[in-house]
Amino acid sequence: MNDRKYFEGVGARPGLYGLDGSYKSAVMFLIGFDEARSGGLLRGFTEWLVVRRGECSGFGWQALVLDEALPGIGSWGWNKLDGSTSEQEREAVDRLLSLLLEFLAVRDDVPALARMYAQYHSLHAGVADSGEE
Repeated sequence: MNDRKYFEGVGARPGLYGLDGSYKSAVMFLIGFDEARSGGLLRGFTEWLVVRRGECSGFGWQALVLDEALPGIGSWGWNKLDGSTSEQEREAVDRLLSLLLEFLAVRDDVPALARMYAQYHSLHAGVADSGEE
């Protein structure tokens, strides 16, 4: 089974994978899966999110996804959603899995991945050239 099919299954039946519906548990699950793959699952995910956004960011993928799913809530910190509603948690988890599936399509397409890294480099080169770092 490839990663895409695996995570489609996670999205369809999260309880089967020990997930409780919270964003934090989904993030920790992905971090664990990524660690088991020696960083191979999510390598490039943060960079891809930055390119999608079109602006440099010092945040990791956990905060970037949360900011996209629930603008403004990300300022609490991705692991501090205690005041969030179950609907907000579901939105964040759904967005995380949706973005992960989009990313996996790019990650598995070598030319697309190379273009993404070139765009990421261009974003950072532009910031360095403007002195905004």
